[in-house]
Amino acid sequence: MRERHASQGVRRAREFKAFVAGAAGRLLHTATLLTAEPRDANPRARKLLTLALAHTYACWDRMHGEDPYASTRRQLAARFQRTAWHQYGGLGRLRPSPDSVLARLTPQERLVLVLRLYEGVAEEQTAALLGLPTERVRAICARAMATLLHPPSGPAPTRVEVASS
Repeated sequence: MRERHASQGVRRAREFKAFVAGAAGRLLHTATLLTAEPRDANPRARKLLTLALAHTYACWDRMHGEDPYASTRRQLAARFQRTAWHQYGGLGRLRPSPDSVLARLTPQERLVLVLRLYEGVAEEQTAALLGLPTERVRAICARAMATLLHPPSGPAPTRVEVASS
């Protein structure tokens, strides 16, 4: 009995290790896009991914044919959504890197945009994942795309009076 549990544990660890080897790079990039951190300095993204992968590992035996990538992505999005208010909202303690193009977006806009465009999650699935109506997801995505494609111009030029001679 004990030997069977040990062999199941080894198999589980081997399967999870293979999953992480194949998916961790893309999932880290997704987390980095969500946090709008630089690719080479992304501690919040790494923490998000670590926690999401830990959850996936804890549920590994109960997944029964469920896609572990989709499950981890769902966990990543949920964790980002929960922590976004504390990190970026309210007091605004941690702001995304101003070097990131995605820094112009709100956390919710980044989340919708990354899920829809980078991860290719359908509008209906994104809405269900975030607990929003499909129309709201569509509007958020459109607003985020407009912000990225047509960024606000710099500050308004100051008016200079020219003396006439």
